[in-house]
Parts: sequence; C-alpha cells; structure tokens
Amino acid sequence: MQRCFTNILTEEVAATAAFYQNLLGLQPQFVSDWFVNLADADNPALELGILKQTSEIVPARAQRATAGVILTFVVDDCSTVYKRALTLGVNVVEAPREMPYGQMRMIVRDPAGTFVDISSPV
Repeated sequence: MQRCFTNILTEEVAATAAFYQNLLGLQPQFVSDWFVNLADADNPALELGILKQTSEIVPARAQRATAGVILTFVVDDCSTVYKRALTLGVNVVEAPREMPYGQMRMIVRDPAGTFVDISSPV
C-alpha cells in the first residue's frame, strides 16, 4: 500500500476544510473547488480529504447524506483543542471527559455534520 486517507463528502468544501485547518492545524496540500487535501505539518502521512459530495467522481449512491462514522484524531492535549473549539464557535457535542480506557475525549461536529472525536492520553 502506498497511501490511505479518508474523504469527507460535503457540499461545504471550503468551510469543512477551514474547520480542520483552524481546529487541528492541518495544512492544505491541494485545493480546488471540488476537493481539498489536508495533511499534518509534522507528519504529512496523516491526510484528510474534503470532497464535494455531488462531484461527478462521487458514485451516485454516495451523494446522499451519510451516517455511522466518527473520525478520531489523537492530539497532545484535548483541553487545548477544546478551548480553541469554543473560541471558533465549533459545535461541541460532548465536552472533554476522562474515558475508562485512559484518554480524555471530546466530540464535535464539523460543517458537513461528521462526528469528530478529539482525544489525548491522560
């Protein structure tokens, strides 16, 4: 395998890309009106794609609203990202709390409606 990343399907490509740039510091690697590829500055192998849901390259069955996905990002400090989320007006679904498996976790929603788990080791 050479590469693997997740694509979020949305009609709000720019807003969704900005969400991940502002909240997690991901950097744009490719930008167009139908697709944005983001990567972590310190580890470019950590990538996330933002793809226009109604793009001709998206199969018709995938152009509907999706559910059943939670993206997880493990960061150095969940509390710092939580403060940033509040400042940015992010939709916080669950404030940070200590989980029984040894992590601090919060859940937010991005502009596409995707649930995003932001966690850090305790």
